[in-house]
Amino acid sequence: MAAAAIWTFGSTPAQAAEPEIEANASIMIDADTGQVVYEDNTDELLSAASMSKMMTEYIVNKAIEDGDISWNDEVAISDKVRELSLQTNLSNVPLRQDEAYTVEELYEAMAIYSANGATIALAEHIEGSEEAFADRMNQQAGELGMENYEFVNATGLNNSTMVGYAPEGSEENAENMMSANDTALLAYHLLDEYPEVLDVAGVPKKTFKEGTEEPIDMINWNKMLPGLEQEYEGVDGLKTGTTDLAGNAFTGTVEQDGNRYISVVMNAETKMSRFTETAKLYDYAERELESRTLVEKGGEIDGDSSIEVDGGQEESIDVTAGEKLELISSEEIEPEYEIAVSKNEAPIEKGEEVGTVVVTNSEASYVQGGEDRTEVPLTAGEAVDERGWFGNIVQSIGNLFSSVRHAAAGK
Repeated sequence: MAAAAIWTFGSTPAQAAEPEIEANASIMIDADTGQVVYEDNTDELLSAASMSKMMTEYIVNKAIEDGDISWNDEVAISDKVRELSLQTNLSNVPLRQDEAYTVEELYEAMAIYSANGATIALAEHIEGSEEAFADRMNQQAGELGMENYEFVNATGLNNSTMVGYAPEGSEENAENMMSANDTALLAYHLLDEYPEVLDVAGVPKKTFKEGTEEPIDMINWNKMLPGLEQEYEGVDGLKTGTTDLAGNAFTGTVEQDGNRYISVVMNAETKMSRFTETAKLYDYAERELESRTLVEKGGEIDGDSSIEVDGGQEESIDVTAGEKLELISSEEIEPEYEIAVSKNEAPIEKGEEVGTVVVTNSEASYVQGGEDRTEVPLTAGEAVDERGWFGNIVQSIGNLFSSVRHAAAGK
């Protein structure tokens, strides 16, 4: 048996004026929930350039989590990787075939310095070939819920720049494509499932193969990191990208006032303007946005939240929100609640989910889907046992006398 009740406490006020971002597409989301707090042209398929290395990072971390590879694995350097790693017009660390490189070293070169040869070496180590790895990238994108994407290689380079080593079966001038929404969704999953990626992506400078005869100083292309040209307080990731088709792109993340945001700026005018446009988003978040608590975990919904119970020793029990519900907004939100009960038959355990609490006027949308409805579980605040045969007899007698009284009153 199910029931529903609605309590209304006002409406959602208008949002403050948003910044104007000078780029082809841009988006900013709350990293904890995926709530979209700014968006412009987020569904157009655009070149992702090296931002697509976030997918390679995701797959590397997943392969380690699954036990398929380890950080200490030594990675063989193929002729293809050796040749590509020597291309000084591309972001690279030169790789030798008579040198030992671990997964961890190559991953750092990829995440910090966007090293393309190192990225392909990791792809070959995991899947045997870059072609097979590109297939896995596309498969993984679908599993993450991405909708507007196409991966043709592990790096995000245009195939034509790969000196004849582009993956077989892909077009000569093809390169990886994603929408701003899907780029943000990829970053959301990367940080949600593997937050430790920031331990590497947030490193401003590091020496590759330090202590050897051929050390290479790597300076992160993310110039918003501490100590770099466009340092912005709280920025600790995530990935830049540049090709002729992509222009200048950047997926960033910042932590400020207890909130973490993920931003994407695609096809900005210059390498530096991708950071100044990102700073506009972060300034807006710092100035205008705040996390607002709509429902407290364990809290009553309307001041007197209870539901009737069928077949229980008690006729009703208190119910509470099973999770805390927060939204990012520039103004206070007076929510409208809808409580839907899915279970009210005894026995019910304390803390058991018995329905949902839905905020119906949030006007919130999420990078992973779920527009306009924000919900948390409704849980039992106390346990209630079944009445048993004796309780049922007592209840039946009570109901009988109640019926008699009502009948008599009607005469």
